[in-house]
Amino acid sequence: MKQVLIINGHPDKESFNYALSEAYIKGVNKTNSIVSQINIAELEFNPNLQFGYRKRMELEPDLVKAIEKIKKADHIVWVFPMWWYGYPALMKGFIDRTFLPSITYQPIEGKALPEKLLKGKSARLIITADTPKWYNFLIMKSPTINQFKNGTLKFCGISPVKTTYIASIKNSTSGFREKWLKKVILLGESVK
Repeated sequence: MKQVLIINGHPDKESFNYALSEAYIKGVNKTNSIVSQINIAELEFNPNLQFGYRKRMELEPDLVKAIEKIKKADHIVWVFPMWWYGYPALMKGFIDRTFLPSITYQPIEGKALPEKLLKGKSARLIITADTPKWYNFLIMKSPTINQFKNGTLKFCGISPVKTTYIASIKNSTSGFREKWLKKVILLGESVK
């Protein structure tokens, strides 16, 4: 059975991102997959990588559990808002503290690129935004997607990484949101 992990990066538990996470879980529950979840806002950890990579900080128990879930997962779904063409600070801190050498990648002496320790996993990004998709793609060149998809996930071996971009959220109607919740349920159902 496939292990599916949903990671929600929105700090507000009442956000549309939480409804999207629940919709995806609802879809996955219609399959033979096993689903688990991490809501980053519920974790207790220091999001600041205090010493950079010079010295390893001790991992808090919530991060140890999160890393175990990431390693166990076959498919990881990240649900988060795009703010200022990036992702929330808390999500960035979570990534800084968990995507570490010897955990998600292993530097190789004399080589420019590391050994990718998360090979064999796939991912989906479900991103909410207020920026229209065309503007994010044509004018801004999709910095959030490029950074996270290529600079983090693929760097550690996760591939393929598919993206679902939902915009504009700020003044969206309940009909718009309901349509997207139904689409996300179908995405969850398509996990095989």
